[in-house]
Amino acid sequence: MLKGNKGEWSELYTFLKLLGEGELYAADEKMERLHNIYYPIIKVLRIEKGKELEYVCDDEFIIIDDERNNHTTKIPIIEFQKYALLLLDKIKSASGSSFTIQEIDQFLELIKFDTLKSKSSRKSDIRIVVHDSNTGMKPMLGFSIKSKLGRPSTLFNAGKSTNLVYKINGDINDTDLQQINSINTRTHKIRNRLALMEQKDLTLDFVKVSNEMFDLNLKVIDSEMPKILSELVLYYFSGRGSHLSELSKLIEKENPLNYNNLLGHNFYEYKLKAFLRDVALGLTPRKRWDGEFDATGGYIIVKEDGELVCYHIYNQNEFQGYLLNNTKLDTPSSSKHGFGEVYKVGNEYFFNLNFQIRFN
Repeated sequence: MLKGNKGEWSELYTFLKLLGEGELYAADEKMERLHNIYYPIIKVLRIEKGKELEYVCDDEFIIIDDERNNHTTKIPIIEFQKYALLLLDKIKSASGSSFTIQEIDQFLELIKFDTLKSKSSRKSDIRIVVHDSNTGMKPMLGFSIKSKLGRPSTLFNAGKSTNLVYKINGDINDTDLQQINSINTRTHKIRNRLALMEQKDLTLDFVKVSNEMFDLNLKVIDSEMPKILSELVLYYFSGRGSHLSELSKLIEKENPLNYNNLLGHNFYEYKLKAFLRDVALGLTPRKRWDGEFDATGGYIIVKEDGELVCYHIYNQNEFQGYLLNNTKLDTPSSSKHGFGEVYKVGNEYFFNLNFQIRFN
């Protein structure tokens, strides 16, 4: 019997609904369906127990093709529609972090669906062969699934490799170090430590990204990306905002990199959107980033009412706008990831900050 959280069950719901409807619609920046942009679904691919299964849309039936065992199963599309509705209702009404849904077990056995969660090593949660009206081709596209039915998911996870290193400038000594690090308020501990530094006329200057691989990955996007991120993260921990859309406007206004913006170029927004896009489609801190997208189609969003919409690389502007307008910076565990304390190297003092990005 399968057990999972709302996000994991949403992956199954997406699978059933796509096969039941046979098409996937694109969306604008506000997640509203674009009725003139959609992708007819030819088949959905899954790997179960090391075997690749094809779920082929054929008029009123879904044909499950198990090539390894030379076996096919034919199931009416209406069954996929029925169980998608049942599953949506169960997900919405479920309580608790993880749960089972007995009413769907027999159908999942029939369609050879044995696991809820895709491999975490891949950004793509589902692979779909669609008819591409732009080219006339039938590409296989990977999509990452993000559900609005459960808790907001994380776009970018923190780690020790994502620490940003700042040098503390000003008149500071070991007594200040101890006083600042002694602040241990239940909430906003790091913000309060930064506030005390400001009271002492201490300033932070970004030095580097602690991990060279992450630093170079960021510089593949833009040579100034580490510096831009360091400013945004400092704004966040100083209490100046959390939503990336508002932080983007703030950094554009303050222009810490002194770009020539006399003609109205949105330097920071453009670069931040590129960063969010690459993170969404494959960039991770500790693996060399070469710009090759893993989720080769984009994102499928499960909305609160169960409607599915997608952001495909073809409608990149809407996709990047969605990412910017629906994400925020969040605080990871400072003890786990080793940041938020003043420390001394030689005669100089430093302070690390870290971050994760979560959907609103």
